[in-house]
Parts: sequence; structure tokens; C-alpha cells
Amino acid sequence: MLELEKITEEVRSLALETGDFLRHECMNFHRERVEKKGAHDYVSYVDKESERRIVARLREILPEAGFITEEGSASHTTEEYCWIVDPLDGTTNFIHGNAPFCVSIALRNSAELLVGVVYEVCRNECFWAWKDSPAFMNGHEIHVSSVSLLDESFIQLGFPYQAERSRAFMVDVIRQLYGHVGGIRVQGSAAAELCYVAAGRFEARLEAFLGPWDIAAGTLIVQQAGGKLSTFAGGDDFYSGKEVLASNGKIHKDLLHIVQNSLYLCD
Repeated sequence: MLELEKITEEVRSLALETGDFLRHECMNFHRERVEKKGAHDYVSYVDKESERRIVARLREILPEAGFITEEGSASHTTEEYCWIVDPLDGTTNFIHGNAPFCVSIALRNSAELLVGVVYEVCRNECFWAWKDSPAFMNGHEIHVSSVSLLDESFIQLGFPYQAERSRAFMVDVIRQLYGHVGGIRVQGSAAAELCYVAAGRFEARLEAFLGPWDIAAGTLIVQQAGGKLSTFAGGDDFYSGKEVLASNGKIHKDLLHIVQNSLYLCD
């Protein structure tokens, strides 16, 4: 039986150390060394070095675990346990000197998520949870908001890199939300923004075409903070990141109606 609280503490320490590295590199960043993975989808030497450091330490914490990592430095997924790592979520923000950007590390077994840690570097905020624990931010327990009216809800949107596949859908979602919710924001870091839902700063976040590394840690933190997650169809198989709607649970049904209406209109 894994000692999840102890493992979480070790991962928190690693995330903070990695955050120090990211903070230093942000102050001395060389944009000419940025590479393109796809249209408007970037990777830098900082992402790669951050991932290398994280993987090396995680192998010490739990040698028997496999990995799913965004930059592909480790990709063994047949083991009983698996680390899911985004070494720098919010790369576009990072290379432009913009907030937020963060480190996201999760542990899961074949059935469920066990540990989630997200360190948002710019605000020096570390969020974490493990299976059956409360959710925390810098040592303080956090909870999703109690807002139950869409008109009062603060909503986060993520815009996928796959613009041609998602443009009509996202435009229609905005059409339905704009003027009917308390506010709409786009911040550029799925992992950090999920934690903002968990902390009650926003009522919901939605995005499609993500990777599991973008959402694994954040989704566990949302769940342990009392929130709700689903696909756009309302299912619970959101772990791949293909479609993720995260909310405080109280406005989830209303948002699903909007999302599904947009999908129907744009089909």
C-alpha cells in the first residue's frame, strides 16, 4: 500500500524546486531557442530540462512507476503505477513573460488518480491533493465556490491549438456565454486554471483537445475540493483531456446544456 500523503509531500518538494528553475530561466530566457510542435504550439529547452529533472527525481520516489510526459522523455505506461507530468504548463505564457505557468505532476494506478500537485510559479502557489484527502493551497484547505447562478459565474475558457476543428464551437460557446455570465477569461494554463476552480476563484473551466498531462493533477484537486468534472457529453471518461468541463458542480448542468447546444449547432 502506497503512503500517498508522504509521496505527495515529496512531489510537492520536487514541484517547488522545479518552479525555482523555471523562475530563474524566465528571467534569462532566450526566445530564439523556442521550437514549434505545431501551429502556435511551442516547446523550449526549459520544458525539456524541467521534464528531465522531474523524471529523474520521480524515479527515485517510486522506481516501479511508469510515465506519461508531455515532451516524451519517458513514456512507459504498462506498469501498475504511472506518473503523468507536464513540466511547464503554459509554455506560450512563459516565453512571453506572462502569467500563469506551472508544474503539474500526478500519480495514478490503472483505475484512478492517486496524487496531484500543481505549482503555479508566478503567484508562488502550490496546490495539492491525494486520494480521499482535502485539497490544499499553500497549506490551507480549499473548496469550490458556492455560486449557483450562471449569471453570477466567472468562467474560464481554453482555446485549443486545433483552431480549424474547434473555431465554430468555441465562437458559439462565447456567443451563448457573453452577457449571460459574470465574466469570461482566457489565461493559458489548464493545470493552473483547474486549481483556480478548486480554490473557488472561478466557477468553471472548459476546453477540448488537451493532453492527460495538462489535466491529471488539476482534475484530482478539483474533485477533492468538491467540484465536478465531465466530458462535454456529461460522461466521466475525461481523463484523456479530449474534452473537459470542470465546475463547482452547481452550474455544471447549465454549462453542459450550453456546450451540447454548441456542439449540435456546429456539427
